[in-house]
Amino acid sequence: MLRVRCLRGGSRGAEAAHYLGSGLGRAFTGWVQRSFQSTQAATASQNTCAADDNKATSPVPKDCPVCSYNEWDPLEEVIVGRAENACVPPFSVEVKANTYEKYWGFYEKFGGQSFPKDHLKKAIAEIEEMCNILKKEGVIVKRPDPIDWSVKYKTPDFESTGMYAAMPRDILLVVGNEIIEAPMAWRSRFFEYRAYRRIIKDYFKSGAKWTTAPKPTMADELYDQDYPIRSVEDRHELAAQGKFVTTEFEPCFDAADFIRAGRDIFVQRSQVTNYMGIEWMRRHLAPDYRVHIISFKDPNPMHIDATFNIIGPGLVLSNPDRPCHQIELFKKAGWTVIRPPLPLIPDDHPLWMSSKWLSMNVLMLDEKRVMVDANETSIHKMFENLGISTIKVSIRHANSLGGGFHCWTCDIRRRGTLQSYFD
Repeated sequence: MLRVRCLRGGSRGAEAAHYLGSGLGRAFTGWVQRSFQSTQAATASQNTCAADDNKATSPVPKDCPVCSYNEWDPLEEVIVGRAENACVPPFSVEVKANTYEKYWGFYEKFGGQSFPKDHLKKAIAEIEEMCNILKKEGVIVKRPDPIDWSVKYKTPDFESTGMYAAMPRDILLVVGNEIIEAPMAWRSRFFEYRAYRRIIKDYFKSGAKWTTAPKPTMADELYDQDYPIRSVEDRHELAAQGKFVTTEFEPCFDAADFIRAGRDIFVQRSQVTNYMGIEWMRRHLAPDYRVHIISFKDPNPMHIDATFNIIGPGLVLSNPDRPCHQIELFKKAGWTVIRPPLPLIPDDHPLWMSSKWLSMNVLMLDEKRVMVDANETSIHKMFENLGISTIKVSIRHANSLGGGFHCWTCDIRRRGTLQSYFD
C-alpha cells in the first residue's frame, strides 16, 4: 500500500496554509488556515477507518451507469465533446489572463465569431475518428447536444456570447456515482451546461447523483479588472504570491483543475479556480473524499491535466517545465514520477487556448492502454518503456481548441471500486 502524507498535519500543513494564504487579505488567510485545520482534523478521524477503506467496497448502486473513482481503471463509458459551432470567446479580462499574447489580436478580431471554418471541419473529423476508435476498444460513447454558441446573452451582471461544448472535462467531474457540474469562471461558458443536460438527466433517471455547484454571478467583482499581464517573469511572481485574475468574491472552479486518485483528489488554485471553489468542493465531498491543494511553478495555471496527470496507482506524469512544489511528498511515498519528453508539435501550429504540453494530456483506457497523439512519437516510446500500449489518434486540429484526449472527454464509468491510495 502506497503511503503519502500529502498536505496533512504538523508543520507541512501549516506551511501549506501559509503559502496558500499569501497575497490574500488577512481575513481570508485566516479562513484558509482554519479550513486546513478542519481538513487535518477530518483526516485524523478518517485514518481510524483505514482498514475498512482497504476493503474497497463500492457504495454505488449495482445498475447505476455512473461510477468512476480515478483516471486509470478500465474505461467503459465516456462523454466526448463537440467542436460543432465553436466560437471564439469575447476578449474579456479573464480570457486575456489565460491566453498567450501572440493570440490576443486573434481574440480582439474574432471574439464572438466562429473559429476558422476549415480548421473546425478538420477538428470535427478528428474527434469523430477518436469516437470510432473508442467504440472499437469497447467503450460506450455519449456526445453533448450541438448548440448555436454565437447567440448573445445578458444577465444582470454581464453580457457575452458562448464558446463551445468541446471539453466536458472542464465542466463535469465524476466522483463515484455523482456528476458534479462546475461553476466555471469564463463568462463565455456560463450556459455551457445546456449542451450536457439531456445526457445528465438520463444518468440521473438511471440512479446517478447530480449536483450543480453554486452558479457564480460573474459580476465584475469576481475578476481583478486591473490584473497586470506583462512578462512571463511577472506572471511567475504573481502566481507565487497567490495572485490571479479571479478573486474570492464567490466560488468558482473548472472541473479540469481537479484530478482523482480514489479517496484523494488533488486540485490547484488557478486563474479559473479560486480557494472558495476549492473549499466548497472539500466540504461537499467530505468525509468520504479528501481534497488536497498542490501547486506548481506555472505563470499561468489553468487546468491541471497538462501539468500533473495521474495515470496509474503510484504513477504520475509531471511536467518538467512546471515542477510541482509538493513532488517530494509523492517521491518519499514510493510513487514513480515520470517527466514526459518535450512535445513535438511545431511552433507554427495554432494553439489558441493551450500550450504544447497537451502531449501529456492523455486518456487512460486502463492501466496498460493509453490514447495518445499519433504525432507525438517520443511520448509513445515513454509509454512503451512503461509497459503501456499506445492507441494512436491524430487530433492536432482539435488541440487548437484547447485540449488533448483528457480534456475532450469525461469518463462516466470505469470498472473499479473506491480505494485509498494515500494512507
